Amino acid sequence: MSGISQFSISNDPPLILVADDDKTIRMLLREVMEKEGYRVVDVSNGKQCLDTFTTVKPDLILLDAVMPVMDGFTCCKQLTQLSRTLFASSLVHSMPGLSFGNSTISRLCDRIPILMITGLEDSESVDRAFEAGASDYVTKPIHWAVLRQRVKRLLQQAQLYKQLEAVTQALQELANVDGLTGVANRRRFDQYLNAQWLNSVEEQLPLSLILCDIDYFKLYNDKYGHIAGDSCLRKVATVLSRTAEKNQDLVARYGGEEFAVIMPNTHATRAVHVAAAMQAGVRELELEHMESTVSHFITLSIGVATTVPKFESSPTTLIMAADKALYQAKAEGRNRIILKQLNC
Repeated sequence: MSGISQFSISNDPPLILVADDDKTIRMLLREVMEKEGYRVVDVSNGKQCLDTFTTVKPDLILLDAVMPVMDGFTCCKQLTQLSRTLFASSLVHSMPGLSFGNSTISRLCDRIPILMITGLEDSESVDRAFEAGASDYVTKPIHWAVLRQRVKRLLQQAQLYKQLEAVTQALQELANVDGLTGVANRRRFDQYLNAQWLNSVEEQLPLSLILCDIDYFKLYNDKYGHIAGDSCLRKVATVLSRTAEKNQDLVARYGGEEFAVIMPNTHATRAVHVAAAMQAGVRELELEHMESTVSHFITLSIGVATTVPKFESSPTTLIMAADKALYQAKAEGRNRIILKQLNC
């Protein structure tokens, strides 16, 4: 587990964003923080803090409560909302098709610490700071030893959150990957197909599905052994992954010797073209299969289905159509492609 987080976390010194309208305070904060070995970026108001946050992605923010243009309480609240939005967006891009509840995102976003610095010591101001999303606060005049210790503690907590996030994401990715072939597993296939179905319904875009089966694979295993069979599955998966051209296409092991390719925003003609390229790529492997009745080498039978999804239908209809096409391809002699088009 420790190896996973090391690859995901930067070795650069922590970056601290300082927001204070008092130039002298900003210079003192910079000096103290840099002596501690931190990198520092400073701005003079809340608006600049928001703009800079999205650019520099700091590890911690030191935020004055009373500033012109935008006060620290307002800035803190907007920083919390902005970080939640950015984090949710990064999750969607890294693991499309998965859903994360607001409570999950909120907990993960708490790892971005905001330390409020304020001359206001009344309980109402303290409550406002925490309600706005502050992780901690110190009062002016600043007690520098206290500030250093609180910064150190918040950065340590943030580092732990990042390590936890890295491990969690790695485990999530492992849970979605077929252990033998390295492509997506059936669980990931189901999630992604459901997500892309809904997206295609909303956008009224075509959605294609390829189902392919290695011809006479049981006979291949019987003759050449399961180790050779596993190697064959890995090589076929590599060909399919390499041939799927678009980033949004998902190659998955559907079960046994059967693979699936989900192709969002793809018309039937294009899907068949890609299927033919996959079939040709597998033939070019020239994996000997003397038990096959259609070739001396490994071949694929492929079923392709395309539809423009509608709210009243479900992804099951697309799977059933591709499955029927695959069955027909095998019934008609294998090593061929059959297309089924639905309501398009």
